[in-house]
Amino acid sequence: MTTLVLDGGLSTQLEHLGADLGDELWSARLLMEKPDLIRRVHADYFAAGADVATTASYQATIPGFVRRGLGVAGAERLIKLSVELAGQARDEAGGGLVAASVGPYGAYLANGAEYTGDYDLDEDGLFAWHLPRWEILASAGADLLACETIPSYAEARALARLLDMTPKVKAWVSFSCRDGERISDGTPIHTAAALFSGNPQVVAVGANCTAPSHIPGLISCLAGGLPVVVYPNSGETWDAEHRRWAGLADPAEFGQAAREWQQAGAALIGGCCRTTPEHIRQIRAHLS
Repeated sequence: MTTLVLDGGLSTQLEHLGADLGDELWSARLLMEKPDLIRRVHADYFAAGADVATTASYQATIPGFVRRGLGVAGAERLIKLSVELAGQARDEAGGGLVAASVGPYGAYLANGAEYTGDYDLDEDGLFAWHLPRWEILASAGADLLACETIPSYAEARALARLLDMTPKVKAWVSFSCRDGERISDGTPIHTAAALFSGNPQVVAVGANCTAPSHIPGLISCLAGGLPVVVYPNSGETWDAEHRRWAGLADPAEFGQAAREWQQAGAALIGGCCRTTPEHIRQIRAHLS
């Protein structure tokens, strides 16, 4: 099976280029202010060897933009723009795929709930909350949807319902995980993944925004099911007291680990927070 190389941290590279993302909209704010910078980051990742660009729609929601003062039509336009920017970079690179990011409800809350699943909405509420953005992204021209950093079994069930509602849409589903066996709310990952077992719309199930040390165990838990997608964080840890990242993740070591994940069965491999084009370059260099 061919291994697809995903991109790395969009926000990380935006910050490296001087963007200030200290905002509840995070990278989505640049859809309003600096869209060309987003397109440049997509281009940087394609140049580094990525096969897939993941759009800047992770934290781009209609209520989030409306809260910032935009109308609904303006919010919808910016969500569509996220797909257009990735598509432009893909075309300039001469090929690749565009995955429209469907971030979790916790990303909108901007309180860390995407790493706990501690929500104030049930499955029906989550379905209703995701629906407007889902419909926009499903018709925006992306090759597939990237349902990512999903911490909650109830949210996964809501996403499964959205997929049933849009039978022509392809997607991968990627969970945030607390360890090598369980997603963030404590549900075993094989139980969460079983929601999508045998679904021809789902191209892969796996984990992202998770420590690299957890990835081998998670791949093992997912063996025998759908293709596995993994794109963990760099391995650095967040020091909340001093508000800084601690440790130093070496891109070459990340690339070597990616080879091990490939050998363990992962079919889509990339990076999440604190990974850069150099991490993706090393993944490409190390994969067989």
